[in-house]
Amino acid sequence: MIKKYLATALVFAFVGTAHPVMAADTVRPEVGKPVQAALDLLKAKKSKDALAKIHDAEGVANKTPYEAYLVERVKAQAYLTAGDGVNAAKSFENAAGMPGAPAAEKNSLLTAAAGQYYSARDYAKAAALASKFPQDPSMRTIYVQSLYLGGDFAGAAKALSADIREAEQAKRKPSEESLQMLTQAYLKQKDQVNYGKAIEKLLAYYPKKEYWQSVIYDAKQNGAMADRLALDLARLQRATGTLHTAQEYEDAVALALQQGFPIEAKKIFDEGMAAKIMGQGNQADRHRRLGEMAAKAIADDNKQLGSEDAAANASNDGSALVNLGYNYVLHDQADKGLAMMEAGIKAKATQAFKSVSGSDGAAALAGLWTIVLSQG
Repeated sequence: MIKKYLATALVFAFVGTAHPVMAADTVRPEVGKPVQAALDLLKAKKSKDALAKIHDAEGVANKTPYEAYLVERVKAQAYLTAGDGVNAAKSFENAAGMPGAPAAEKNSLLTAAAGQYYSARDYAKAAALASKFPQDPSMRTIYVQSLYLGGDFAGAAKALSADIREAEQAKRKPSEESLQMLTQAYLKQKDQVNYGKAIEKLLAYYPKKEYWQSVIYDAKQNGAMADRLALDLARLQRATGTLHTAQEYEDAVALALQQGFPIEAKKIFDEGMAAKIMGQGNQADRHRRLGEMAAKAIADDNKQLGSEDAAANASNDGSALVNLGYNYVLHDQADKGLAMMEAGIKAKATQAFKSVSGSDGAAALAGLWTIVLSQG
């Protein structure tokens, strides 16, 4: 991402490369001749010789405002061609501020300076100049990235949030790069609340597997997810295709068995075996036994199916109805199961997820499931 915009920034430095020397009545020969010679040397890729000619022109006394501007302008190009971005940026900026600078060229010179300050990693100066052109998309990119790379993560987050909000209000999809940088800006500030909101927005617009992997890894590692939510997190991994290791499959199967969903456990087990992730190497016997446990639990579950319905309906705890309803769905009795689940949660799934709160990870997990449901 950074390299992409760095390449864009460098383009600005070449604005006006072939700047002509003005007619003799505007530029005196003692100035015009060394400047023209410098331009010819630049075309021949002899930047050091060109700089020497520019120094000759600088030594001419009593230059007119336009002559002084022209010398500085060509000197900027000579520094740029020589690979000296810092001095090129300074000369572009100096040229833009000179009394003799044509009004029509000032903005191009300042954008060239901003690009060169950026490539030279002088992010403070790059941001300061780029901020003068809020309507220029390329300069806006340099501005935001300069804030971020310069360590002003709060400023970068504020600017990125404004850009994303503007895109959404205009019914445009925010760029993936801006959403990525926003998540990182919040992470740099250790702002987990806004990081969570930003990553959810990134997933909503760009539901890539690697982003799901990242957010699920964070949920597992940050210690904020309660143990009771482990199966729900495994389900989220399964729904997003991010169950990858034998241990993850094994844990998901075991959790489904422990919480009374043997059919779900068997489906996860079968998927792991089909993918040749489970049942391999020295783990093959343990996984085989786990599969046998799931099969036996299914047989037992079939015998008891329906025996707990009355108690669940009489209970004030909706979770019993949800769990039983889900079990009916797994047993291919979707109509009955969904009705029980609907009664248990008192609302449709997305609405229920949006209402979840708490600091044990449930709210964050519900937000992620909302994204999954919205994407069909």
